[in-house]
Amino acid sequence: DAANPVVKYYDPLSLADADFWGQGTDATIGFLRHAEIKHSRVAMAAFVGYCVQSNYHFPWAQTLAGAPHPAVALGPEAQWDA
Repeated sequence: DAANPVVKYYDPLSLADADFWGQGTDATIGFLRHAEIKHSRVAMAAFVGYCVQSNYHFPWAQTLAGAPHPAVALGPEAQWDA
């Protein structure tokens, strides 16, 4: 009901009509919804990690040899390459 009345829902691959593992379309839609929620939570956690890495510097050494963490002045991509 909240979907676009013309399109109904966005399903370009027709996955709502699929039958994964022979359990019916209801089980397939449930699996796909569960997977979408799980992947969106992982993506949100990754974004929070990106923001923390961009703005916070651990005060202790990164290795037992005493090597420091990369500087906060570097962006996350540069930190990953450092």
